[in-house]
Amino acid sequence: MSSAVNISFRYSERDFVRAMRSHYASRLRLWLDIPVIAVTAVGGVYLWQAPDSRWYGIALVGLSAILTVILVAAFGVIPRVVFRREPKFRDEYSLTFSPEGIHFRTTHIDSRLQWSLYSKALVDAHSFILYHGSRDVSVVPRRVFQTAEQQKIFEQLLTQNVPQIIRKHA
Repeated sequence: MSSAVNISFRYSERDFVRAMRSHYASRLRLWLDIPVIAVTAVGGVYLWQAPDSRWYGIALVGLSAILTVILVAAFGVIPRVVFRREPKFRDEYSLTFSPEGIHFRTTHIDSRLQWSLYSKALVDAHSFILYHGSRDVSVVPRRVFQTAEQQKIFEQLLTQNVPQIIRKHA
């Protein structure tokens, strides 16, 4: 069994959007955000009905609308816009993952990276999201692995070299 994994792929918009939605879902607290939006909206509508607290009601309804727009933008609009505006996502990616590091090649890049670049990984049903820096991610779609064995070796390399792995069950 070889300890290196070679993959080549092009991102699809669907790959990127799914990964970014998973990323945002792990960063935001949807279990709290959605009930807060609902309670704020209901409270706002209630206060809007009372003459002496009408402005508080309008403000609360407005706040719930703003929070809703933020969530819709994060999950529906921003990932698509980022993918479409960024030319690097149209390149062919060739990656080699080995115990020594990652060989990363595109039309514009030929680089060898150390595993220590990555501080954590988010693993979901569709992709592996590797975090480097405070806001940067590398996405490896699950579909790019040619065999289950190849994916298993990659997951072992990830476990051995990335300090924090978060598994998200869809």
